[in-house]
Amino acid sequence: MSGIAWLQKTDPPAALPPTSLALREPNGLLAVGGALTPEWLTHAYRHGVFPWYSGEQPILWWAPDPRAVLLPSEFRISRSLARSMRNLGYATRVDTAFDAVVDACAGPRRGGAGTWITYEMREAYGALHRRGLAHSIETWHGDQLVGGLYGVAIGCAFFGESMFTRERDASKVALARLARECLRLGVALIDCQLPSPHLASLGSRNLARGDFEAKLAALVDAEACAWRQSDAELHGEAR
Repeated sequence: MSGIAWLQKTDPPAALPPTSLALREPNGLLAVGGALTPEWLTHAYRHGVFPWYSGEQPILWWAPDPRAVLLPSEFRISRSLARSMRNLGYATRVDTAFDAVVDACAGPRRGGAGTWITYEMREAYGALHRRGLAHSIETWHGDQLVGGLYGVAIGCAFFGESMFTRERDASKVALARLARECLRLGVALIDCQLPSPHLASLGSRNLARGDFEAKLAALVDAEACAWRQSDAELHGEAR
């Protein structure tokens, strides 16, 4: 990892270097170290940087190029997803089970593999949630949490972090609710971080890092959106 900044926990968040210094290989690796305090995290997100590392590693900060983003109006609901939203009896909620969503995202995946969401990560995003900056979108089947996602909202941008599913299309239903909430609140961009065929099938597009950061700069300083659960639960169907 030569050629990148090594940071101390006592450094201020502004010690993160400019994203133009991120490595090409591995794509977007920018810095090592620092801290996962709310101040560090909010500074990083505002500048297009996010943490991603395994439990055996120090904190790694990333700013990949290109960047996958989803414009809420471009979320793509396939015929099969529309059927799931109509027929499977799901309900979606906002911010009623944040810790449970993060724990589920950190659980084992198919094949027995774990995830990068360490205990330190859970504590960090829990602190952001208590400050009103991190949010969960949940898919429920009766009284069972069957899917969901969480991320960070700053200004009029939402930074998606992770999602999980336990029943058919449950995470996609949560993403549909997120897109609908973003349209309602005036959130113009959902950061999906790394491109993937799965995200592309849902309507994401890839932006060059410079274009992404230009859009982001105009959004993070916008008046913060009032994230709150609607008075009535919104069920899976889009309306």
